[in-house]
Amino acid sequence: MSDRALKIFVVEDSEWYNKLLVYTLSLNPDYEIRSFLTGTDFLKALGEKPDIVTLDYRLPDTTGLELLLKIKSSDPDIQVILISEQDDIEMAVKLLKEGAIDYITKTNDIKERLLNTIRNIASGIDLRREVTSLRKEVQKRYSFRKSIQGESPAIKRVFELIEKACSTNITVSISGETGTGKELVAKAIHYNSPRRENQFVAVNVAAIPSELIESELFGHEKGAFTGALTRRKGKFEEADGGTLFLDEIGEMDPGMQVKLLRALQEKEIVRIGSNKPVRTDCRIIVATNKVLKEEVKKGRFREDLYYRILGLPVELPPLRDRGNDIMILARHFIESFCKENDLVMKRLSEGAQKKLMEYSFPGNVRELKSLVELAVTLAGDDEIGSQDILADPEAEAQGPPAGDLTMKEYELRIIRASIKKHGGDIRKAAAGLDIGVSTIYRILKESEG
Repeated sequence: MSDRALKIFVVEDSEWYNKLLVYTLSLNPDYEIRSFLTGTDFLKALGEKPDIVTLDYRLPDTTGLELLLKIKSSDPDIQVILISEQDDIEMAVKLLKEGAIDYITKTNDIKERLLNTIRNIASGIDLRREVTSLRKEVQKRYSFRKSIQGESPAIKRVFELIEKACSTNITVSISGETGTGKELVAKAIHYNSPRRENQFVAVNVAAIPSELIESELFGHEKGAFTGALTRRKGKFEEADGGTLFLDEIGEMDPGMQVKLLRALQEKEIVRIGSNKPVRTDCRIIVATNKVLKEEVKKGRFREDLYYRILGLPVELPPLRDRGNDIMILARHFIESFCKENDLVMKRLSEGAQKKLMEYSFPGNVRELKSLVELAVTLAGDDEIGSQDILADPEAEAQGPPAGDLTMKEYELRIIRASIKKHGGDIRKAAAGLDIGVSTIYRILKESEG
Protein backbone atom coordinates (compact mmCIF):
# COMPACT_ATOMS: atom_id res chain seq x y z
CA MET A 1 0.00 0.00 0.00
CA SER A 2 1.03 3.61 -0.53
CA ASP A 3 1.52 6.08 2.31
CA ARG A 4 -2.11 7.31 2.11
CA ALA A 5 -4.67 5.05 3.80
CA LEU A 6 -7.28 3.42 1.62
CA LYS A 7 -10.63 5.08 2.35
CA ILE A 8 -13.50 2.57 2.48
CA PHE A 9 -17.18 3.44 3.07
CA VAL A 10 -19.48 0.67 4.31
CA VAL A 11 -23.18 1.13 3.47
CA GLU A 12 -25.29 -1.52 5.27
CA ASP A 13 -28.68 -1.07 6.99
CA SER A 14 -28.33 -4.10 9.31
CA GLU A 15 -26.47 -2.80 12.37
CA TRP A 16 -25.09 -6.22 13.21
CA TYR A 17 -23.83 -6.88 9.68
CA ASN A 18 -22.56 -3.32 9.43
CA LYS A 19 -20.41 -3.84 12.54
CA LEU A 20 -19.19 -7.20 11.20
CA LEU A 21 -17.97 -5.62 7.96
CA VAL A 22 -16.40 -2.66 9.74
CA TYR A 23 -14.59 -4.95 12.20
CA THR A 24 -13.33 -7.22 9.42
CA LEU A 25 -11.94 -4.33 7.40
CA SER A 26 -10.54 -2.44 10.43
CA LEU A 27 -8.11 -5.29 11.12
CA ASN A 28 -5.97 -3.85 8.33
CA PRO A 29 -4.27 -0.63 9.59
CA ASP A 30 -3.96 0.63 6.00
CA TYR A 31 -7.75 0.94 5.71
CA GLU A 32 -9.71 3.99 6.92
CA ILE A 33 -13.32 2.91 7.48
CA ARG A 34 -16.60 4.88 7.73
CA SER A 35 -20.02 3.25 7.98
CA PHE A 36 -23.56 4.33 7.04
CA LEU A 37 -26.96 2.77 7.71
CA THR A 38 -28.86 4.59 4.94
CA GLY A 39 -28.21 5.66 1.38
CA THR A 40 -29.19 9.24 2.24
CA ASP A 41 -26.48 9.58 4.89
CA PHE A 42 -23.95 8.01 2.57
CA LEU A 43 -24.70 10.43 -0.28
CA LYS A 44 -24.12 13.38 2.04
CA ALA A 45 -20.55 12.14 2.57
CA LEU A 46 -19.85 11.14 -1.04
CA GLY A 47 -17.94 14.37 -1.61
CA GLU A 48 -15.20 13.01 0.69
CA LYS A 49 -14.12 10.81 -2.21
CA PRO A 50 -13.88 7.27 -0.83
CA ASP A 51 -11.67 4.85 -2.76
CA ILE A 52 -14.04 1.90 -2.24
CA VAL A 53 -17.70 1.54 -1.28
CA THR A 54 -19.22 -1.73 -0.04
CA LEU A 55 -22.89 -1.36 -0.83
CA ASP A 56 -25.81 -3.38 0.46
CA TYR A 57 -28.19 -3.99 -2.43
CA ARG A 58 -31.38 -3.50 -0.37
CA LEU A 59 -31.54 -0.35 1.75
CA PRO A 60 -34.55 1.22 3.52
CA ASP A 61 -34.50 4.39 1.39
CA THR A 62 -33.03 3.31 -1.98
CA THR A 63 -31.55 0.41 -3.94
CA GLY A 64 -27.96 -0.55 -4.57
CA LEU A 65 -28.42 0.02 -8.31
CA GLU A 66 -29.63 3.61 -7.82
CA LEU A 67 -26.71 4.36 -5.50
CA LEU A 68 -24.24 2.70 -7.87
CA LEU A 69 -25.36 4.94 -10.73
CA LYS A 70 -25.06 8.05 -8.54
CA ILE A 71 -21.58 7.03 -7.34
CA LYS A 72 -20.31 6.41 -10.87
CA SER A 73 -21.85 9.67 -12.06
CA SER A 74 -20.06 11.52 -9.26
CA ASP A 75 -16.65 9.82 -9.70
CA PRO A 76 -16.06 6.85 -12.05
CA ASP A 77 -12.84 5.98 -10.19
CA ILE A 78 -14.69 5.00 -6.98
CA GLN A 79 -14.77 1.20 -6.83
CA VAL A 80 -18.10 -0.30 -5.72
CA ILE A 81 -18.63 -3.77 -4.27
CA LEU A 82 -22.30 -4.85 -4.10
CA ILE A 83 -23.30 -7.10 -1.18
CA SER A 84 -26.61 -8.93 -1.24
CA GLU A 85 -28.50 -11.71 0.50
CA GLN A 86 -29.72 -12.95 -2.89
CA ASP A 87 -27.52 -14.96 -5.27
CA ASP A 88 -29.18 -13.34 -8.28
CA ILE A 89 -27.09 -13.97 -11.42
CA GLU A 90 -29.18 -11.72 -13.66
CA MET A 91 -28.95 -8.83 -11.19
CA ALA A 92 -25.22 -9.42 -10.66
CA VAL A 93 -24.58 -9.18 -14.41
CA LYS A 94 -26.58 -5.93 -14.63
CA LEU A 95 -24.69 -4.36 -11.72
CA LEU A 96 -21.32 -5.38 -13.14
CA LYS A 97 -22.28 -3.85 -16.50
CA GLU A 98 -23.14 -0.59 -14.70
CA GLY A 99 -19.65 -0.44 -13.18
CA ALA A 100 -19.63 -2.53 -9.99
CA ILE A 101 -16.27 -4.24 -9.42
CA ASP A 102 -17.78 -7.31 -7.71
CA TYR A 103 -21.05 -8.82 -6.51
CA ILE A 104 -20.79 -10.75 -3.22
CA THR A 105 -23.48 -12.70 -1.45
CA LYS A 106 -23.79 -12.86 2.34
CA THR A 107 -22.41 -16.37 2.86
CA ASN A 108 -20.01 -17.86 5.39
CA ASP A 109 -16.96 -17.06 3.26
CA ILE A 110 -17.86 -13.38 2.74
CA LYS A 111 -14.94 -12.13 4.87
CA GLU A 112 -12.34 -13.93 2.75
CA ARG A 113 -14.03 -12.96 -0.54
CA LEU A 114 -14.41 -9.31 0.49
CA LEU A 115 -10.82 -8.95 1.70
CA ASN A 116 -9.48 -10.60 -1.44
CA THR A 117 -11.47 -8.25 -3.68
CA ILE A 118 -10.31 -5.20 -1.73
CA ARG A 119 -6.67 -6.35 -1.91
CA ASN A 120 -6.97 -6.57 -5.69
CA ILE A 121 -8.59 -3.13 -5.87
CA ALA A 122 -5.87 -1.69 -3.61
CA SER A 123 -3.15 -2.96 -5.95
CA GLY A 124 -4.80 -1.22 -8.87
CA ILE A 125 -5.25 2.01 -6.90
CA ASP A 126 -1.59 1.94 -5.86
CA LEU A 127 -0.58 1.51 -9.49
CA ARG A 128 -2.75 4.46 -10.57
CA ARG A 129 -1.30 6.61 -7.81
CA GLU A 130 2.21 5.64 -8.87
CA VAL A 131 1.49 6.48 -12.51
CA THR A 132 -0.02 9.83 -11.49
CA SER A 133 3.01 10.57 -9.33
CA LEU A 134 5.40 9.65 -12.14
CA ARG A 135 3.51 11.86 -14.57
CA LYS A 136 3.79 14.77 -12.16
CA GLU A 137 7.52 14.10 -11.78
CA VAL A 138 7.96 13.96 -15.54
CA GLN A 139 6.02 17.19 -15.97
CA LYS A 140 8.12 18.81 -13.26
CA ARG A 141 11.28 17.51 -14.91
CA TYR A 142 10.28 19.02 -18.23
CA SER A 143 9.29 22.38 -16.84
CA PHE A 144 11.21 23.94 -19.68
CA ARG A 145 12.76 26.79 -17.70
CA LYS A 146 14.37 24.13 -15.48
CA SER A 147 15.20 21.45 -18.03
CA ILE A 148 16.50 23.89 -20.67
CA GLN A 149 19.27 25.85 -19.04
CA GLY A 150 20.40 29.28 -20.17
CA GLU A 151 19.91 33.03 -19.99
CA SER A 152 21.18 34.20 -23.37
CA PRO A 153 18.87 36.27 -25.62
CA ALA A 154 18.86 33.40 -28.15
CA ILE A 155 17.57 30.83 -25.64
CA LYS A 156 15.08 33.32 -24.14
CA ARG A 157 13.55 33.60 -27.59
CA VAL A 158 13.20 29.81 -27.62
CA PHE A 159 11.42 30.02 -24.23
CA GLU A 160 8.93 32.49 -25.69
CA LEU A 161 8.14 30.19 -28.61
CA ILE A 162 7.77 27.15 -26.32
CA GLU A 163 5.23 29.06 -24.21
CA LYS A 164 3.22 29.85 -27.34
CA ALA A 165 3.42 26.21 -28.48
CA CYS A 166 2.19 24.91 -25.10
CA SER A 167 -1.08 26.83 -25.27
CA THR A 168 -2.30 25.37 -28.60
CA ASN A 169 -2.16 22.16 -30.65
CA ILE A 170 -0.26 23.78 -33.51
CA THR A 171 2.30 21.58 -35.28
CA VAL A 172 5.83 22.55 -34.24
CA SER A 173 8.94 22.22 -36.40
CA ILE A 174 12.22 22.34 -34.48
CA SER A 175 15.45 22.96 -36.34
CA GLY A 176 19.03 23.15 -35.18
CA GLU A 177 22.42 21.52 -35.38
CA THR A 178 22.99 18.04 -33.98
CA GLY A 179 23.20 18.11 -30.18
CA THR A 180 21.30 21.36 -29.59
CA GLY A 181 18.49 19.63 -27.64
CA LYS A 182 15.63 19.27 -30.12
CA GLU A 183 13.99 16.29 -28.37
CA LEU A 184 14.28 18.06 -25.02
CA VAL A 185 12.31 21.00 -26.45
CA ALA A 186 9.71 18.63 -27.91
CA LYS A 187 9.22 16.97 -24.51
CA ALA A 188 9.03 20.34 -22.79
CA ILE A 189 6.21 21.35 -25.14
CA HIS A 190 4.31 18.09 -24.63
CA TYR A 191 4.63 17.91 -20.84
CA ASN A 192 3.49 21.51 -20.45
CA SER A 193 0.52 21.19 -22.82
CA PRO A 194 -3.05 19.97 -22.26
CA ARG A 195 -1.93 16.60 -23.73
CA ARG A 196 0.59 15.94 -20.96
CA GLU A 197 -1.52 13.15 -19.40
CA ASN A 198 -1.17 11.10 -22.60
CA GLN A 199 1.75 9.52 -24.42
CA PHE A 200 4.82 11.27 -25.83
CA VAL A 201 6.02 8.95 -28.61
CA ALA A 202 9.37 9.64 -30.27
CA VAL A 203 10.44 8.20 -33.62
CA ASN A 204 13.90 8.72 -35.08
CA VAL A 205 13.18 8.52 -38.80
CA ALA A 206 16.86 8.21 -39.69
CA ALA A 207 17.29 5.14 -37.46
CA ILE A 208 14.54 3.07 -39.18
CA PRO A 209 15.16 1.35 -42.54
CA SER A 210 12.96 2.83 -45.29
CA GLU A 211 11.19 -0.51 -45.86
CA LEU A 212 10.07 -0.61 -42.21
CA ILE A 213 9.09 3.00 -41.58
CA GLU A 214 5.49 2.59 -42.81
CA SER A 215 4.86 -0.32 -40.45
CA GLU A 216 6.53 1.58 -37.61
CA LEU A 217 4.30 4.63 -38.07
CA PHE A 218 1.01 3.10 -39.22
CA GLY A 219 1.17 -0.47 -37.87
CA HIS A 220 0.16 -3.67 -39.68
CA GLU A 221 -2.41 -6.45 -39.65
CA LYS A 222 -1.64 -10.09 -38.90
CA GLY A 223 -0.27 -11.77 -42.03
CA ALA A 224 0.32 -8.47 -43.85
CA PHE A 225 3.85 -9.63 -44.69
CA THR A 226 6.30 -12.37 -43.75
CA GLY A 227 6.92 -12.17 -40.01
CA ALA A 228 3.71 -10.26 -39.23
CA LEU A 229 2.45 -12.85 -36.74
CA THR A 230 0.06 -10.51 -34.93
CA ARG A 231 -1.66 -7.18 -35.45
CA ARG A 232 0.58 -4.32 -34.37
CA LYS A 233 -0.34 -0.73 -33.64
CA GLY A 234 1.88 1.94 -35.15
CA LYS A 235 3.28 5.04 -33.50
CA PHE A 236 0.35 7.20 -34.66
CA GLU A 237 -2.06 5.01 -32.69
CA GLU A 238 0.29 4.79 -29.70
CA ALA A 239 0.37 8.59 -29.57
CA ASP A 240 -3.41 8.97 -29.84
CA GLY A 241 -4.44 11.83 -27.55
CA GLY A 242 -0.79 12.72 -27.00
CA THR A 243 2.19 13.87 -29.06
CA LEU A 244 4.08 12.17 -31.90
CA PHE A 245 7.64 13.45 -32.26
CA LEU A 246 9.23 12.75 -35.65
CA ASP A 247 12.96 13.36 -35.30
CA GLU A 248 15.24 13.70 -38.37
CA ILE A 249 12.17 14.20 -40.57
CA GLY A 250 14.43 15.36 -43.40
CA GLU A 251 15.71 11.79 -43.80
CA MET A 252 12.28 10.38 -44.73
CA ASP A 253 12.03 8.52 -48.04
CA PRO A 254 10.06 10.51 -50.69
CA GLY A 255 7.55 7.67 -51.11
CA MET A 256 6.82 7.68 -47.39
CA GLN A 257 6.51 11.47 -47.41
CA VAL A 258 3.36 11.11 -49.59
CA LYS A 259 1.77 8.68 -47.10
CA LEU A 260 2.70 10.87 -44.14
CA LEU A 261 1.15 13.90 -45.83
CA ARG A 262 -2.11 12.02 -46.35
CA ALA A 263 -2.16 10.85 -42.72
CA LEU A 264 -1.67 14.43 -41.50
CA GLN A 265 -4.31 15.86 -43.83
CA GLU A 266 -6.97 13.21 -43.17
CA LYS A 267 -6.07 12.64 -39.49
CA GLU A 268 -6.31 8.92 -40.10
CA ILE A 269 -3.98 6.07 -40.96
CA VAL A 270 -4.36 2.70 -42.67
CA ARG A 271 -2.45 -0.25 -41.25
CA ILE A 272 -0.45 -2.32 -43.74
CA GLY A 273 -2.65 -5.20 -44.89
CA SER A 274 -5.90 -3.36 -44.16
CA ASN A 275 -8.28 -1.14 -46.10
CA LYS A 276 -9.97 0.24 -43.02
CA PRO A 277 -8.94 3.79 -41.99
CA VAL A 278 -8.21 4.37 -38.30
CA ARG A 279 -8.85 7.85 -36.89
CA THR A 280 -6.00 9.33 -34.87
CA ASP A 281 -5.68 12.44 -32.74
CA CYS A 282 -2.07 13.19 -32.02
CA ARG A 283 -0.14 16.42 -32.02
CA ILE A 284 2.80 16.43 -34.42
CA ILE A 285 6.22 17.84 -33.56
CA VAL A 286 9.02 17.38 -36.07
CA ALA A 287 12.74 18.07 -35.87
CA THR A 288 15.60 18.27 -38.32
CA ASN A 289 19.22 19.35 -38.50
CA LYS A 290 18.76 20.14 -42.18
CA VAL A 291 17.43 23.30 -43.79
CA LEU A 292 14.21 21.85 -45.16
CA LYS A 293 13.58 24.79 -47.48
CA GLU A 294 16.86 23.98 -49.22
CA GLU A 295 15.89 20.30 -49.33
CA VAL A 296 12.65 21.31 -51.07
CA LYS A 297 14.58 23.34 -53.68
CA LYS A 298 16.84 20.34 -54.32
CA GLY A 299 13.81 18.07 -54.80
CA ARG A 300 14.59 15.88 -51.81
CA PHE A 301 11.62 16.97 -49.67
CA ARG A 302 8.04 17.52 -50.79
CA GLU A 303 6.98 21.14 -50.79
CA ASP A 304 3.37 20.33 -49.76
CA LEU A 305 4.61 18.27 -46.80
CA TYR A 306 7.05 21.04 -45.85
CA TYR A 307 4.24 23.59 -45.51
CA ARG A 308 2.06 21.03 -43.73
CA ILE A 309 4.63 20.42 -40.97
CA LEU A 310 6.11 23.92 -40.75
CA GLY A 311 3.56 25.11 -38.19
CA LEU A 312 5.36 27.08 -35.49
CA PRO A 313 9.09 27.08 -36.34
CA VAL A 314 11.50 26.90 -33.39
CA GLU A 315 15.16 27.32 -34.31
CA LEU A 316 17.64 26.23 -31.64
CA PRO A 317 20.85 28.26 -31.54
CA PRO A 318 24.23 26.49 -31.64
CA LEU A 319 26.03 26.50 -28.30
CA ARG A 320 28.86 28.67 -29.65
CA ASP A 321 26.32 31.52 -30.09
CA ARG A 322 24.98 31.31 -26.51
CA GLY A 323 27.79 33.04 -24.62
CA ASN A 324 27.76 32.44 -20.87
CA ASP A 325 25.13 29.71 -21.26
CA ILE A 326 28.15 27.43 -21.72
CA MET A 327 29.12 27.94 -18.07
CA ILE A 328 25.52 27.68 -16.83
CA LEU A 329 25.14 24.36 -18.63
CA ALA A 330 28.56 23.08 -17.58
CA ARG A 331 27.82 23.69 -13.88
CA HIS A 332 24.39 22.07 -14.29
CA PHE A 333 25.91 18.93 -15.86
CA ILE A 334 28.63 18.76 -13.19
CA GLU A 335 26.06 18.97 -10.39
CA SER A 336 23.81 16.34 -11.99
CA PHE A 337 26.68 13.92 -12.72
CA CYS A 338 28.15 14.23 -9.22
CA LYS A 339 24.74 13.61 -7.60
CA GLU A 340 23.98 10.62 -9.81
CA ASN A 341 27.34 9.03 -9.01
CA ASP A 342 27.60 10.02 -5.32
CA LEU A 343 30.72 12.09 -5.98
CA VAL A 344 32.02 15.09 -4.09
CA MET A 345 30.84 18.22 -5.89
CA LYS A 346 33.55 19.57 -8.18
CA ARG A 347 34.19 23.08 -9.41
CA LEU A 348 35.75 24.41 -12.59
CA SER A 349 39.12 26.13 -12.33
CA GLU A 350 39.64 29.42 -14.14
CA GLY A 351 41.74 27.57 -16.72
CA ALA A 352 38.97 25.03 -17.31
CA GLN A 353 36.38 27.78 -17.67
CA LYS A 354 38.55 29.65 -20.16
CA LYS A 355 39.08 26.50 -22.19
CA LEU A 356 35.35 25.80 -22.37
CA MET A 357 34.47 29.38 -23.30
CA GLU A 358 37.05 29.41 -26.12
CA TYR A 359 35.93 26.08 -27.62
CA SER A 360 33.56 26.03 -30.64
CA PHE A 361 31.55 22.93 -29.61
CA PRO A 362 30.76 21.37 -33.00
CA GLY A 363 28.68 18.78 -31.07
CA ASN A 364 26.81 21.52 -29.15
CA VAL A 365 25.13 20.81 -25.79
CA ARG A 366 25.49 17.04 -26.18
CA GLU A 367 29.25 17.44 -26.61
CA LEU A 368 29.50 19.80 -23.63
CA LYS A 369 27.72 17.22 -21.46
CA SER A 370 30.14 14.50 -22.59
CA LEU A 371 33.20 16.67 -22.02
CA VAL A 372 32.07 17.76 -18.55
CA GLU A 373 31.20 14.24 -17.38
CA LEU A 374 34.57 12.99 -18.62
CA ALA A 375 36.31 15.90 -16.86
CA VAL A 376 34.58 15.08 -13.57
CA THR A 377 35.76 11.47 -13.93
CA LEU A 378 39.35 12.47 -14.68
CA ALA A 379 39.72 15.25 -12.08
CA GLY A 380 41.92 14.12 -9.20
CA ASP A 381 40.41 16.34 -6.49
CA ASP A 382 37.47 18.68 -6.08
CA GLU A 383 38.64 21.02 -8.84
CA ILE A 384 38.45 20.38 -12.57
CA GLY A 385 41.58 21.69 -14.25
CA SER A 386 42.09 22.71 -17.86
CA GLN A 387 43.99 19.44 -18.44
CA ASP A 388 40.80 17.54 -17.60
CA ILE A 389 38.84 19.28 -20.37
CA LEU A 390 39.69 17.18 -23.42
CA ALA A 391 38.33 19.62 -25.97
CA ASP A 392 40.40 19.77 -29.13
CA PRO A 393 40.28 23.16 -30.91
CA GLU A 394 41.01 21.28 -34.15
CA ALA A 395 38.14 18.82 -33.61
CA GLU A 396 35.99 20.18 -36.41
CA ALA A 397 38.79 19.81 -38.93
CA GLN A 398 40.23 16.53 -37.71
CA GLY A 399 37.23 14.32 -37.09
CA PRO A 400 33.84 13.76 -35.54
CA PRO A 401 32.66 15.85 -32.57
CA ALA A 402 32.73 14.34 -29.09
CA GLY A 403 28.99 13.80 -29.23
CA ASP A 404 29.50 11.34 -32.15
CA LEU A 405 32.35 9.29 -30.69
CA THR A 406 31.93 5.53 -30.34
CA MET A 407 32.34 3.80 -26.98
CA LYS A 408 35.79 2.53 -28.02
CA GLU A 409 36.86 6.05 -29.01
CA TYR A 410 35.73 7.33 -25.61
CA GLU A 411 37.68 4.57 -23.87
CA LEU A 412 40.79 5.47 -25.84
CA ARG A 413 40.38 9.17 -25.09
CA ILE A 414 40.00 8.51 -21.35
CA ILE A 415 43.01 6.17 -21.27
CA ARG A 416 45.29 8.58 -23.12
CA ALA A 417 44.20 11.42 -20.84
CA SER A 418 44.96 9.34 -17.74
CA ILE A 419 48.38 8.31 -19.07
CA LYS A 420 49.19 11.96 -19.78
CA LYS A 421 47.95 12.97 -16.35
CA HIS A 422 50.27 10.43 -14.67
CA GLY A 423 53.30 11.45 -16.70
CA GLY A 424 53.25 8.42 -18.95
CA ASP A 425 53.16 5.89 -16.09
CA ILE A 426 50.75 3.24 -17.37
CA ARG A 427 50.58 1.42 -14.03
CA LYS A 428 49.42 4.58 -12.24
CA ALA A 429 47.00 5.31 -15.07
CA ALA A 430 45.54 1.80 -14.76
CA ALA A 431 45.21 2.15 -10.98
CA GLY A 432 43.51 5.52 -11.34
CA LEU A 433 41.00 4.11 -13.84
CA ASP A 434 40.54 0.89 -11.83
CA ILE A 435 41.39 -1.34 -14.81
CA GLY A 436 44.23 -3.75 -15.56
CA VAL A 437 47.50 -2.72 -17.19
CA SER A 438 46.94 -5.40 -19.83
CA THR A 439 43.59 -3.80 -20.70
CA ILE A 440 45.31 -0.47 -21.40
CA TYR A 441 47.92 -2.14 -23.61
CA ARG A 442 45.22 -4.04 -25.49
CA ILE A 443 43.13 -0.93 -26.18
CA LEU A 444 46.18 1.06 -27.27
CA LYS A 445 47.29 -1.77 -29.56
CA GLU A 446 43.81 -2.04 -31.12
CA SER A 447 43.81 1.71 -31.80
CA GLU A 448 47.08 1.40 -33.71
CA GLY A 449 45.76 -1.48 -35.80
